[in-house]
Amino acid sequence: MAQAVVILSGGLDSTTCMGMAQAAGYELLPITFDYGQRHRIELEKAKAVAAYYGVVEHRVIRLDFLGQFGGSALTDLSLAVPTGGVGPEEEIPVTYVPGRNLLFLSIAASYAEARGAKAIYIGVNALDYSGYPDCRPAFVEAVQQVLKVGTKAGVEGHPIRIETPLLHLTKAEIITAGMKLGVPYHLTTSCYNGQEEACGECDSCRLRLKGFAEAGYTDPIPYRNRAR
Repeated sequence: MAQAVVILSGGLDSTTCMGMAQAAGYELLPITFDYGQRHRIELEKAKAVAAYYGVVEHRVIRLDFLGQFGGSALTDLSLAVPTGGVGPEEEIPVTYVPGRNLLFLSIAASYAEARGAKAIYIGVNALDYSGYPDCRPAFVEAVQQVLKVGTKAGVEGHPIRIETPLLHLTKAEIITAGMKLGVPYHLTTSCYNGQEEACGECDSCRLRLKGFAEAGYTDPIPYRNRAR
């Protein structure tokens, strides 16, 4: 069976990618990054999701230097988590983590090549978080080109594919697709504040709740406040 590395954060999008990779017939090789993020509960959620899918191996890679660098509300406690809603497309949100997806894909590619995996699944989305430069099609295409010219697999004519099945989907469309696949959303978290009970007020919670409502489902995780 062909293998696929799945970058698994424990959130809604990456867990949907797990379900999609499984449905595509891949043996799952989830990889999770501990990068000093504020919402560290996602590490436990990622472990729970990996266990749900019965994976043979789930790697957790520590990149604590990202937390040391700061520069993002997700890694720097001096920066407030935004609650006012996603801003204009041209603005890069304070929750952007400098270089995060570039590092994630580089390490995932190394892991994939070492294991002979054919693909990397990453839950980037250009609609809900269009302000993130590392969630845009141009970024994915550029990294794919790097894998073609900068890896043994690529030079030999069979580069590792970066799969981004959520890239152009709304949150509601993502949830609808995941529900059809039986994705365990009850095991996930999306809250930027990183509590056992989601705040329901940060931008990530608001997007998630809006997506569930538009898809016609009730979000199965607990919230302190379900404001949208």
